[in-house]
Amino acid sequence: MKVPAKLGLWNSGRWSVGTLTYTTGGIVTLFLWLLWGDFSWSMRDRSIWPMASWYLDHIGVSKLLFGLLMSSFPALIGLVLGPIISVKSDRHRGKWGRRIPFLIVTTPIAAFGMIGLAVTPIMARWLHSLSQASNPHNSPLNAILGNELLVSVVCFGIFWAAFEIATISGMAVFGGLINDVVPAPLLGRFYGLFRAVSLIDGMIFNYWIMGHTPTHFTLILAVIGIFYGISFFWVCLKVKEGSYPPPPIVGFTSSSIHLSIFAWVKMYFRECFAHPYYLWVFIMMMFSLVAFTPVNVFTIPYANHLGVSMDTYGKFITMTYMISLMLAYPLGWLADRFHPLRVSIGTLAGYFVVAGWGCLFATTKTTYIVAMVLHGVLSGAYLTSAASLAQRLFPHERFAQFASAALLLAAPANMAIAPLVGVMVDSTGDEYRYTFASGCLLALFALVCAWHVHGKFMRLGGPSAYQAP
Repeated sequence: MKVPAKLGLWNSGRWSVGTLTYTTGGIVTLFLWLLWGDFSWSMRDRSIWPMASWYLDHIGVSKLLFGLLMSSFPALIGLVLGPIISVKSDRHRGKWGRRIPFLIVTTPIAAFGMIGLAVTPIMARWLHSLSQASNPHNSPLNAILGNELLVSVVCFGIFWAAFEIATISGMAVFGGLINDVVPAPLLGRFYGLFRAVSLIDGMIFNYWIMGHTPTHFTLILAVIGIFYGISFFWVCLKVKEGSYPPPPIVGFTSSSIHLSIFAWVKMYFRECFAHPYYLWVFIMMMFSLVAFTPVNVFTIPYANHLGVSMDTYGKFITMTYMISLMLAYPLGWLADRFHPLRVSIGTLAGYFVVAGWGCLFATTKTTYIVAMVLHGVLSGAYLTSAASLAQRLFPHERFAQFASAALLLAAPANMAIAPLVGVMVDSTGDEYRYTFASGCLLALFALVCAWHVHGKFMRLGGPSAYQAP
């Protein structure tokens, strides 16, 4: 796959990125391996979130705790781990490259977390029955084990933590790997294919599997965890990175490791947050990503509240993915042709309208399904069109670092949004349509920021001559 470097990104039928140059056959091989990796990655993401949501709703946790576990806790992990892993990955040099070593380590940990979540109902029942077999009041431990809900939440939380730590650490470098091995002129279409594979995963899971979650939770999640661990690890062994220039040496002193760490932190914040342009980009991305959070986090409880079965839920989500699948490659092409910033602004505007409609009318089974299909299509259209946005706006050599800075700014919002919406839903007597109202307001903020970023983007050269400052 790797041959001597060529100058330029397009040269006599060859594509180049860094020291990697591909023939058409090499690009096809690379795409196939990465798409297979995305298939296993997406099957993991498409399955664990709705299944974990179903389980927490099934055992009857409060909406506040639901939001904390499903949204705030992962955001907190990203806030701490994202910048550390990203900076280390950007500056790591080794036999396997600068991204693959991190993915090789985190993949089996994520698989372990999934398998642990799969056996959580069995483990929780066993621990609870253990306390019932003896006097439940003869010790503090038995008193704790006697509370079945508490035991279930603790077991869930332990394995959920392992899964999220590994997933967020891997996510911090997976985008960097794509940025390092996929030529820039093909990024939009490549992410369009990525989106298509992810949607096919979603269709498979929601149409044939989601409806069996209440009766086969453990079996389904365990099988998917094993599949993900084996297949993604295999991809890590097959995709090869190129060579990188030596990383800048910043902050090292011979006398004090504390000064070195301080210098690294100072460098990170100076490089990422000192320039006003990047601040606006980060804020735009923050509002864009959290705009979908209120509806996404509570979609399963919303469906249960209106009496929508998991089988029906899976079927209309499958229809949503089918529509999105037909749009995936055209949106990727549009992003390459007109720039992802412009296409994502258009999809955000569409979502603003859809979320407003959902707030007003999604109060019955039928209107809920219509609103959720529109929500899924428009939010998915944004994610597809903006998939290569970071690669097109951030400095190439420090991509993972700047991508982590964007997530660092978004993390506090992610931590706050879901619990706040959960409290609002609880306090209004389960008025779930306010999740759409929250998304509508956040989408409006995102549009205002995106319009401002677009003006600065044009002054930096626009689609044809952009230079990251």
